[in-house]
Amino acid sequence: MKKMTLLQHFSEMRRRVLWVVLIFLLAFVGGWYVAPAVQVLLTRPLLDVWADGVLLYSGVTDGLMIRFSLAALVAIVVVIPAALWHVWAFVAPGLRDTERRFIWPVLVASPVLFILGAAFAFYFLFPMTFKFFLELNQGLDVPNVLLPVARDYLTFAIGMLKVFGVAFQLPLLMVLLNRIGVLHKTQAIKMRRYAIVAIVVVAAVLTPPDIVSQVLLAIPMWLLFEISILFMRRD
Repeated sequence: MKKMTLLQHFSEMRRRVLWVVLIFLLAFVGGWYVAPAVQVLLTRPLLDVWADGVLLYSGVTDGLMIRFSLAALVAIVVVIPAALWHVWAFVAPGLRDTERRFIWPVLVASPVLFILGAAFAFYFLFPMTFKFFLELNQGLDVPNVLLPVARDYLTFAIGMLKVFGVAFQLPLLMVLLNRIGVLHKTQAIKMRRYAIVAIVVVAAVLTPPDIVSQVLLAIPMWLLFEISILFMRRD
């Protein structure tokens, strides 16, 4: 393979960055049109447990800002696989065959695990959490009207999807550290009790202050930790 000069490398990198930016802009335009459907999708877990519920628009610009943020979210979801592919295409010519066989599965597994984590939050965490909050607020002895602000709700929902998506990267991180020799399998087994404590603390910090959300994040992370050990190489 012909070696490239430093200037050629910069030119190649700039070309790929421009492609990623273009894909983001096109995805943002498309996301602008599908944003209402995305908002309906993200709001569905709440309204499924709150049949007569409504969301409050507290400002005249709320609709615009919500649509803008959802369009950006769609664009980010679309551009991440494209960006990973361009990163791979840029660095692959300089990698050895063993490195290619190792990095390619990482690039594929990362977005898959993120989607699995977000799906877990959407289908399992959201219904239980929202039901808990609704019953807590509506069970008060004083008269009250529950009117969640639309922007606050979507910020919370998207934030939780991100938290669970990142949390599900744990197996990938542990296996990666194992393969590069930083974390040995025996070390991971010995640190199990400390890892469980750390997982509980992380779950308590990242989730709302209710036991349901914390347990629903801590248990999958603990299971992912145990699964990661199975995929580690022996010392």
